[in-house]
Order: sequence, then C-alpha cells, then structure tokens
Amino acid sequence: MTSPRLTNAQIRFLRGQAHGLKAMLQVGGKGVTPALVAEVGQALEDHELIKVKVAAEDREARDALVDELVKGTDAALVQRIGHTAVLYRQSRDKRQIVLPRA
Repeated sequence: MTSPRLTNAQIRFLRGQAHGLKAMLQVGGKGVTPALVAEVGQALEDHELIKVKVAAEDREARDALVDELVKGTDAALVQRIGHTAVLYRQSRDKRQIVLPRA
C-alpha cells in the first residue's frame, strides 16, 4: 500500500476539517518507535484525520520524524505547522470522510 496522493482541493478540504482537532498523539524523546507507529496507525483507522505533535526542537529533526511517521503508517501529510502535523489515511473499514473529487 502506498501513501494516498491528494489533490490541492482535497488538501484544502482536509485542512479545513482538521482545524478544530486537538493533537491526539505526541512524538517524544524516543522518536518514532514501532509502538508509536502502531498507535498512530490505529488512530488513523479510527478517525482518518489526526493531528500529531512532534517534540523535536530543530526543524530538520521534526521533518525527519514526521516523514518517518508518514512512511510507517502509509498516511498522507496534509500539513505541518510548527510542532504539529496533520495526517490523513482512508479507513479500511469505516470511512467517515468523503474527499472532494477534484
């Protein structure tokens, strides 16, 4: 399975949907562990769209952790602002979010 490719319209739509969300999970000092990847994967399966806080101080370290999380969970990165990343992955069993076509 590969990360979903999102159009600009879909990204705008998902950013709007994510606006009111609170960060569900936090990547801490241990970085991206298999347990964290599993937890994020389950959160994506349950909610499809989640916010994750990344505790790394410098931008390159944050970017690397977010990229690792995206690859590990087969998610799409919707946006990243400061320490917070918004991830999306369509649920296999219970789809809740219907993306615009364009």
